[in-house]
Amino acid sequence: MFITLEGIEGSGKTTAAKGIIEGLKNKGYQVIYTREPGGNPIAESIRDIILDRTHTDMDARTEALLYAAARRQHLVDVINPALKSGKIVICDRFVDSSIAYQGHARAIGADLIDEINHFATGGTQPDLTFLIDVQPEVGLRRINQDKNREINRLDLEALEFHQAVYRGYHELAKKNPHRIQIINGDAPVATVVAKILNILGKRLSDERI
Repeated sequence: MFITLEGIEGSGKTTAAKGIIEGLKNKGYQVIYTREPGGNPIAESIRDIILDRTHTDMDARTEALLYAAARRQHLVDVINPALKSGKIVICDRFVDSSIAYQGHARAIGADLIDEINHFATGGTQPDLTFLIDVQPEVGLRRINQDKNREINRLDLEALEFHQAVYRGYHELAKKNPHRIQIINGDAPVATVVAKILNILGKRLSDERI
């Protein structure tokens, strides 16, 4: 099963992932966690270019193509082999991120970004996506308060950019209600994790995890 976690910067995806993985492993599932951009050496190198704070003049289409290139290599090297071996893959971001960030916030257009990524992934889609929902102001405040978090190039964007990302995600959720589950990210982490594990439990074995 291919599961993705989505959300704006500071939504708490990475923190929630730790609890989700622990809960699944405790039930005997084989799970791998990975992230985008990144997840393998080539994609991690592309990640460094994309998120470098000195690259503020990067063209929007260059950014979109770099994400798609990293995604392709990640899919070939990590995601597909894990799925073929019967593992559950939990991935921090996938194509939905590109549609929200580059398609909506960069104003390239959701359809064009979808087309680019369809070429990159061969049409691969997650079985289930959890959109951890927090307002942009909340996410940015969390980032600024977290002294251990490295600030990347996207974190430096204006509030309006993050608001556009937020709207993009919710448009995706409306178009894909059976795949994208909206989770209240204002709740405590334990509550977020429990909600996601409950949904996954029904999908995986019709039992509560």
